[in-house]
Amino acid sequence: MLTTLSLRLRVFLFFCLVAFASAALAAGALAFGWSRGEAGLPAGPFITAFIAFAFLNTGFALGIWLLFDENMAKPITRLSADLRLRAHSGVDSAVDRDAARYLGDLAPAARALSETMNASVMQTAAQVAQETQRLKAESERLTALLTEIPIATILLNPAREIVLYDAQAADVLTQIAPPRLKAPLADYFDLTPLNAAMDRLSEGAGEVTFTLQDTGGNGRFDARLKALGDDGHMLCLDVKTPKSPSIHPRPLVFDFDLMNASETREIAETPLRDLCFVPFDTETTGLSVEKDAIVQLGAVRVLNGRIVEGEVLDTYVNPGRPIPPASTKIHRVTDVDVADAPDIATAGRRFHHFAREAVLVAHNAPFDIGLLRRFQTDMGVEWNHPVLDTVLLSAVVFGITEEHSLDVLCDRLQVTIPAHLRHTALGDAQATGRALVKLLPLLEGKGIDTFGALTQATQKHGRLLKDLNT
Repeated sequence: MLTTLSLRLRVFLFFCLVAFASAALAAGALAFGWSRGEAGLPAGPFITAFIAFAFLNTGFALGIWLLFDENMAKPITRLSADLRLRAHSGVDSAVDRDAARYLGDLAPAARALSETMNASVMQTAAQVAQETQRLKAESERLTALLTEIPIATILLNPAREIVLYDAQAADVLTQIAPPRLKAPLADYFDLTPLNAAMDRLSEGAGEVTFTLQDTGGNGRFDARLKALGDDGHMLCLDVKTPKSPSIHPRPLVFDFDLMNASETREIAETPLRDLCFVPFDTETTGLSVEKDAIVQLGAVRVLNGRIVEGEVLDTYVNPGRPIPPASTKIHRVTDVDVADAPDIATAGRRFHHFAREAVLVAHNAPFDIGLLRRFQTDMGVEWNHPVLDTVLLSAVVFGITEEHSLDVLCDRLQVTIPAHLRHTALGDAQATGRALVKLLPLLEGKGIDTFGALTQATQKHGRLLKDLNT
């Protein structure tokens, strides 16, 4: 049981035990001395001596514990966090030699070991970066080629979830709802004709043509379906329909790790790596959940431990009231910016679809989630998503006594927030997402590898913020 407690708490309990044992021994010695005294010897002086000893002994133990905690336990905890950053997130954080000055050769030895390991890792990383650059160039050529072909391409895994979509498919999906990887195709289209087409493929047809209709009943698309063995299906839509918008260059969005659909299980038992996360942020007219309104909303998506490039939500929101100059000074959103923006009902519904079947992530989440839940009646949705707060994640990884502001956390994780993006909804959402990507392996390194284990860990730090999963 004690092994589940933090080092600093175990040290504190050790000194409590020492103080209690000393007091017990003193009480026993005084009782023995009194019992060996003359008959009728008053016990008052012995009790007074015990009380004085217990008071002084407790104060002495507390003072020694404070010194030990500040100069030994805290530096060991920080050194452990530094090593985890290097081992799991690739962050080359310098060891604070001044803070670790009483740890003897431990800090220099840990630094030397990590530098030796990093040298080998950096060599491998350079080779990987070279190969990644080559693959990126090929992906860009493929994207450009697909953009010129008037066919929208969607790749589905066996669970009929979207694994890949090109620029044209992104435009088609955007007419219905924000496009997103791992989304069931049923979120966008009526699957009745698709199911019939799959039945024909199973009967031996090489390729099936049919008409696909979106879930709103407003768009119809000529479609072709081809099986990819047991790995899924390729769906092609003709974008030369009157309903189709003009084609705009967009990245080819894909994640082939999604070809193998993850096993469906209770979220508490789901590995963190199998979850979809949506880090988001809001900018508002003020700091009151009960009185203020959202003026800007930004979000990104994290799948398989990385941010999905090309899946971004960034919108102004018309709050239906003037924006106070003091708020504009912070986030730079003006009344002119939001004049033609959607209201919170429209923007909120779009965000709700963007975050469907995902874990919401925010820094100081009770404020942002509180605003969304306040307007959920207007949106016609329920914000009952699982929620993670990067303030609490930081406390789990780095300890409750450290500072956990977004700027400090990003600096600790070597996540750069461009000055012009700080205090913008999308900029802060991207920073939160990048911080989350680096926090996940640190949490797994501490043995916290499921959502249930993570919520248990964050609930221990309720003194910082309320955990919204309770």
